[in-house]
Amino acid sequence: MLHLNPTPLTLWIGILALIAVGLLSFKIWKRSPHRGRTAVLEALRLLSALLLVMLLWQPEWLTVVHPDTKPKIVMMWDDSRSMTTVDAELPPVLSAKADIVSRANWVSKALAADIWRPLEAGGSNEVVLSPFATPDPEQPSLSGTNLDEAIAEVLENQQNLRAVVLFSDGDANLGQPPVAAAQKMRLRGIPLYSVAVGSPVRLPDLDLFSVTAPTYGVVGEKVQVPFAVRSSLDRQVRTIVRLKDKNGREVTKDLVLPPNTETYSSILWQLDKEGASTLELSIPVAEGELVAANNAREFVISGKPEKIRVLVVESLPRWEYRFLRNALSRDPGVELSCLLLHPELGIGDGIDYIQKFPEQLDELSKYDVIFLGDVGIENGQLTKKQCELIRGLVENQASGVVFLPGSQGNQFSLLDTELADLMPVVLDDKEKGGMTEVIPAPLTLTTEGRASLLTMLGDNEEDNANVWRRLPGFYWHAPVIKAKAGTEVLAVHGNRRSKYGSIPLLVTKQAGSGKVLFMGIDSAWRWRRGVEDLYHYRFWGQVARWMSYQRNMAAGQRLRLFFTPERPEPGAVVTLNANAFNKSGAPLEDGVVAVDMTAPDGRVQRVELQKSDSSWGAYSGRFRIDLPGAWKVRAVVQGEEDAALETTLLAQGMEIEKTGQPARADVLEEMAKVSRGRLIRPAELTELIKDINALPEPRPLETRVPLWSNWAVLAAMVLLLGIFWVGRKLNGAF
Repeated sequence: MLHLNPTPLTLWIGILALIAVGLLSFKIWKRSPHRGRTAVLEALRLLSALLLVMLLWQPEWLTVVHPDTKPKIVMMWDDSRSMTTVDAELPPVLSAKADIVSRANWVSKALAADIWRPLEAGGSNEVVLSPFATPDPEQPSLSGTNLDEAIAEVLENQQNLRAVVLFSDGDANLGQPPVAAAQKMRLRGIPLYSVAVGSPVRLPDLDLFSVTAPTYGVVGEKVQVPFAVRSSLDRQVRTIVRLKDKNGREVTKDLVLPPNTETYSSILWQLDKEGASTLELSIPVAEGELVAANNAREFVISGKPEKIRVLVVESLPRWEYRFLRNALSRDPGVELSCLLLHPELGIGDGIDYIQKFPEQLDELSKYDVIFLGDVGIENGQLTKKQCELIRGLVENQASGVVFLPGSQGNQFSLLDTELADLMPVVLDDKEKGGMTEVIPAPLTLTTEGRASLLTMLGDNEEDNANVWRRLPGFYWHAPVIKAKAGTEVLAVHGNRRSKYGSIPLLVTKQAGSGKVLFMGIDSAWRWRRGVEDLYHYRFWGQVARWMSYQRNMAAGQRLRLFFTPERPEPGAVVTLNANAFNKSGAPLEDGVVAVDMTAPDGRVQRVELQKSDSSWGAYSGRFRIDLPGAWKVRAVVQGEEDAALETTLLAQGMEIEKTGQPARADVLEEMAKVSRGRLIRPAELTELIKDINALPEPRPLETRVPLWSNWAVLAAMVLLLGIFWVGRKLNGAF
């Protein structure tokens, strides 16, 4: 039937408009010599005016459906994995003994109890059981709880609803906020009674919830495996973290876990073979811990040989340069090139030396790391164009640059070049020659430095702190005022401070897709005292590998591919970066680079990367990971299949639905309030029966079709006005 919704104002406006149009039509009809035809036309005018006024009154076509079935009461129960948590206490209405059972067992006993019989007594109601969030047996880790979708399905599939009873722990981890579905229930006049199942306090547990190991490491070298443990125990726990492979090789680390907090740490592992290795990181079950399933995590890391191409540019053969050159040239994983720009003797010559700076992109792009010693753009050293090339290499091809200033102060002239933005510190131009010390000053690691693999000189983290305390000090340092914003300070001057705090001397930063390191002392060679090359070689080897890590993640003849994050979780967006080269080895200027992502279930999706505005052959794109496991990645320059590169991206299998988490009674209570129901505590189940029986009969189902915005009504209105206009012309009106 037709239903109008006028406001008082629009009602009177419509009535007055119809009266005015009626008087006008009557006057025109009286004066017309052709009253018969004029009467028809004026009737059309009145009809059009009536339709227009009715549209102003927002008409709706109302259909009322009276159900022919008994009122239904739907019992929705959560069947997700979180319901296996054992923390639900049975109330007296369900058990004479107050046992602690799983949430799922609690719901099962509640649904099987006799307390629901009054709801169906005399055939007054029909009780319907409706489970939801049942885990997918093929992909259990991706299964979760979508309360919004579950309630929406009940509203769509069930008619003549009187009430909905929801048994859940409130752990809604998928879909839209469930309050939206509760609002729909309120509009339908259907109350939601939420029964909170489970303890609001998290179970005593140690949860190894994150392991972010690198994708690959160099055979024979150590890799750092960061991890995080969440403790919900109310006491401090001393435990042992174990990292082991399938062959039984194992390393351990002592760890102290404060109560009710998250602890972040890392452990070192040395790769002893090429290829993929499956490792397991674990912590033992603590006394009083009730959830043991989350105390271990497996991951895969690949070992591979590596050849890092390093370019060292220096002016004078100072001690720091000589020992740095020795360290890198004797490293089997480094291919070294040196450019010595002596201001008096000219360009240096000999083994590992080159005679000029690589001017062509194909020559420069082969270098993974560039060390810039005490050089600038004066006295026949570097040019501004070469500095621009170095910056482009770092930002677009994920190379690294190391600033090693010296007492000549030549690097101050670099601040007038494109390299100024890459410098991670602010220098004092009044002290270009640097600062000297009367007695050797120590380097002190910061919190970030103690956790960095770059500064890991000891065999473990505990030994590393002692090593840095024993290192010989320095007598000269660069005139650093402060570190720039967005940098990471790893070590500071152990004795001096400025108005900004401790003087930063070992600083890193990200520059585009590459890395920058500033080393503000020239005495690392003194670390050889008493231990020969042990710490000096280890430090510079780690610098070279750390700075070139991302660039060498996956490299071929014509393509280089790297991605962040390295170990994404399902739902994360991965940034894909590629560098493409032509057949001569120069960066690709024109071409399309595409990446085929093959999911663990066999689905293949293609991502076409966007080319950057630079001339470095840099491409980038984004892709969302939706499954855990090994993703096969194949990058190719379209039209050149010989320029293909294949690698593997490992997505961490983080479970969406977790056990041991506290029940979210607050979520359930909000849903109940919005729908005009209420939250039911486990001991109040008998009161729930009384509440439901006191409810009125369900309202008939109403369907409203708004005619005021319906295209057919508007089309009819236009048609009537058109007929009226044509009729007036035929009747002789102008």
